[in-house]
Amino acid sequence: MKNANRRFSASVVIFFSLAAAIHVVFADNYVPSEQFLLNCGESSIVDDTDSRSWSPDIGSKYLLSAKSSTSKAATQDPAVPEAPYMTARVSLSEFSYSFPVVPGRKFVRLHFYSNSYNGLNANDALFSVSSGSYTLLRNFSAAQTSEALTYAYILKEFLIPVDGETLNIKFTPSANAPNAYAFVNGIEVMSMPDIYKSDDGTLMLLGQKSPIDIDNTIALENVYRLNVAGKDISPSGDSGLFRSWYTDQPYTYGARSGILMTIDTSTTMNITYPADMPTYIAPVDVYSTARSMGPSPQINQNYNLTWIFSIDSGFCYLVRLHFCEFRADITEINQIAFDIFLNNQTAQSGADVVGWTKHNGVPMYKDFAVLVPGGGSQEDLWLALHPDLSSKPEYYDAILNGVEIFKLSNANGNLAGPNPIPVLDDERVSE
Repeated sequence: MKNANRRFSASVVIFFSLAAAIHVVFADNYVPSEQFLLNCGESSIVDDTDSRSWSPDIGSKYLLSAKSSTSKAATQDPAVPEAPYMTARVSLSEFSYSFPVVPGRKFVRLHFYSNSYNGLNANDALFSVSSGSYTLLRNFSAAQTSEALTYAYILKEFLIPVDGETLNIKFTPSANAPNAYAFVNGIEVMSMPDIYKSDDGTLMLLGQKSPIDIDNTIALENVYRLNVAGKDISPSGDSGLFRSWYTDQPYTYGARSGILMTIDTSTTMNITYPADMPTYIAPVDVYSTARSMGPSPQINQNYNLTWIFSIDSGFCYLVRLHFCEFRADITEINQIAFDIFLNNQTAQSGADVVGWTKHNGVPMYKDFAVLVPGGGSQEDLWLALHPDLSSKPEYYDAILNGVEIFKLSNANGNLAGPNPIPVLDDERVSE
């Protein structure tokens, strides 16, 4: 989801001199075999800020229901792009779209800009969204979500398995809310490599003895995708998957949030993807920055490098952590080893990036699964790194380059959680 309003102070970036020469391997972008960009409520083709062309849904063969209308947004926030957010498909009754696809998992991205359409009250927009047997959103309020998260507009990304030759997306106004209506500004559907699949029985739920399989019966929702210590990466800057990566700064916790590292591109050090890892797993920019704990072993022994993420309870989550050690002086096993904790559970002891990759400048990632029990209310998911003192590494440090967190659909095919609760003004003052 895009937060277009927040601004953060610049952090000190430490540039390391990298002298080792590594053969350059450029990342090959994924080329989608299917891609639909539908600008809802629009009558002509419009290009977005990433130079992608969005097709109009007025007269589109993908729109199944005629029980809807189109409208321009009454106002435009300066932070909101023209496409696909300034027009919408609006309806007081159910409407749906159908896209011809081949079987396989698809990216589905839904774009929402809370505004007045056709004179309707933005706060009355309360609706559910489903795709086949999967419930993506239930009683969703773009207005409440935007207010609570201070987002100018909302992007919801889902990874949906499709068995047949069509992907249907249905919008249904909430039956128990007076004056409820549904709307959508933009819909993306595109093919994707199944890079988040895990059905070999090796991904264990933390604290559980049984493995979890992310197979073709499970849908996912991306809830966080962060370029740690780096800047936002727009869809055109991704590796052909048109994902959005955001800075991790809003999610760091504590007085000590480590230091930012950036690869020195003036040297001969380059990011070199291993042969067994697709280069579109994450773009080079993700592996070119990292957050570390800093140079002081005394300080590092006494704090955790920590991030906090607000998530919906009652679901399992896939947490993918991206690593790349690009410092020239870190080339040996056990120079840096650290422990990884998720919600105070040990996810990985003695994490050693160079020990895993055998060289510096080589990207890799680790997947973890965590169950967050509860009745659907929002809770905090803690991610913490701490030097592994038991292995007595040369340096007491830890690093992280990127984070992706996905909610997994439950046994009923549900991904929907509650709308976030806005912070009251007096609560902001007391913080």
